[in-house]
Amino acid sequence: MPTAASARLLRLLSLLQERADAPGAELAARLGVDPRTVRRDIDKLRELGYPVHATPGAAGYRLGPGATLPPLLLDDEEAVAVAVGLRAAAAGGVSGIAESSLRALAKLRQMLPARVRHRVDTLQSVMDALPSGGPAVDPAVLTAVAAVCRAREQFRFDYADRDGQQAVRRTEPHRLVHTGRLWYVVAWDLDRDDWRTFRVDRLRPRVPTGPRFTPREAPDGGFAGHTARGISTSAYRYRGRFTLRAPIAAAAERIPPTTGVLEEVDEHSCVLHAGSDSLDELALYVALFGFRFEVHEPPELVARVRELAGLLAGATPQEPLP
Repeated sequence: MPTAASARLLRLLSLLQERADAPGAELAARLGVDPRTVRRDIDKLRELGYPVHATPGAAGYRLGPGATLPPLLLDDEEAVAVAVGLRAAAAGGVSGIAESSLRALAKLRQMLPARVRHRVDTLQSVMDALPSGGPAVDPAVLTAVAAVCRAREQFRFDYADRDGQQAVRRTEPHRLVHTGRLWYVVAWDLDRDDWRTFRVDRLRPRVPTGPRFTPREAPDGGFAGHTARGISTSAYRYRGRFTLRAPIAAAAERIPPTTGVLEEVDEHSCVLHAGSDSLDELALYVALFGFRFEVHEPPELVARVRELAGLLAGATPQEPLP
């Protein structure tokens, strides 16, 4: 069991990680000690290899990056979360990451106290993950995209659309979105003057990157919502709008955001936006969810649903079979 002093050091380190510039007086108050004790504890952290810097012009402290990696500070729940995340990453859609994730998990397990290791081992023993099924993303490409998003630099890349047509795209990249199967980058397309969603596995970065840009306000629904609309509706020939006679929570249990976008109407109904290249596929897709529904658009889908309703109604005998 840790002593009171060592427990206080861990708590101090946690507070420094939470805030970029932490005033000494505030740290003392939250730890329940005097400022002199805080200064002594800061010196101990420095001796352990943590780069704690005094804040210029203020009586505070900042945890800076170090030349070596000090021990990782995780509480029990955080350690379990990291372990589960690493296990799930082993089945993710990033090429070559499975082996690295399992190596990292093995290292983490060795550092865990017995009580946490038992919880992690219990989860591991009953946990399986299905492969994502989508094309794997090159980690170097994923890192490059993340870097330009963070640096807010214009990004040029060769891109293959769904028909395999190649083109050079000039963009202002804003956010990476992962659906659990595929990686997308949401970017402002400079040539089309609008938001676009690109699959990361279909692009090849060009260097050098362009000048820095000022981030734009997120599209309606946020970056994740924009991605959901793009991959579930906008990319298809037919874009259907339906009213489902079901609460949005019940509909969301059956309709993932990658196949349809839901909007709440009231506590008993919601609107579904979904797309397909086939009218029949779109009509049957919605019908098979088992909710009562009305179709509003496009007009050709409304007409096709009427035809299908007649065909299905005539497919059952009017009199009971003997």
